[in-house]
Amino acid sequence: MPYLDNWDEFNEKARSLYDSDPTNFRVMMKYRHNDGKLKIKVTDDKKVYQYLAEQSKEVKNIDKFLCFFMSTMSQ
Repeated sequence: MPYLDNWDEFNEKARSLYDSDPTNFRVMMKYRHNDGKLKIKVTDDKKVYQYLAEQSKEVKNIDKFLCFFMSTMSQ
């Protein structure tokens, strides 16, 4: 499963994945303190998209991303 290099591309594909099947959509995050990297993965059991954040501004984007999905899923 390759990582997407562009945050905007990952965000767009994740939102379209959620729109296509919200009941099977999952988001997973994994932080490795040794590397200082945060991995985020979205899937619907058919397609998988991953993004690897290494800088603090990318972590802020992930925070906004998760807030959007949490608010959307709770409605």
